[in-house]
Amino acid sequence: MQWMFETGFSEAFMKIACLGWGSLVWDPKELPLRSKWFPDGPAVRVEFVRQSGKEHGRITLVILPSAKVVTSLWAEMDSDDPDAAKELLRLREGKPFRHHIGLWRRGQPEPGSLPGLSEWAVARAVEAVIWTDLPPKFQGEEGRIPSVQDVVAYLQGLPAEPRAAAIEYIRNAPMQIDTAYRHEIMLLLPEAADD
Repeated sequence: MQWMFETGFSEAFMKIACLGWGSLVWDPKELPLRSKWFPDGPAVRVEFVRQSGKEHGRITLVILPSAKVVTSLWAEMDSDDPDAAKELLRLREGKPFRHHIGLWRRGQPEPGSLPGLSEWAVARAVEAVIWTDLPPKFQGEEGRIPSVQDVVAYLQGLPAEPRAAAIEYIRNAPMQIDTAYRHEIMLLLPEAADD
């Protein structure tokens, strides 16, 4: 450990991973990252089941235990403090409640929503993981899970500009986030399909 003092590095250096599956990947905004986004994140179950109250009322991706498993993306946070990293993600996400940002540290039981997280983290020398943990929401009702038909009808009913922004969110989601709702939305709303 002597070389750390000589080179100015802190013994407290931690590798903290931030998981992404939606806009965080293509638009991290002010979120401080040390790395690019890597496509080999842990398995997650996410779906387009949260109606955003801001940014044109998009339908966004959130963790949903009944959704099919997809592979998340991850990037290393430019922070050595898991609690500070969690707060940075909370700020980037528009200041949701603190309990809507997940934090796992090596040695803790892994969260039920991220099975296999411990093994994934050990294989990549990751010591802590943060992620956005917002619940489903539809028509202003927190926890309400819309059906894919609800989502399509909602998108079809939006005025042109908000609809275009909502469709862009779905199109911009990384291709590996290949969810059941995404398939149906692309079939029923051709403008949501990739060119």
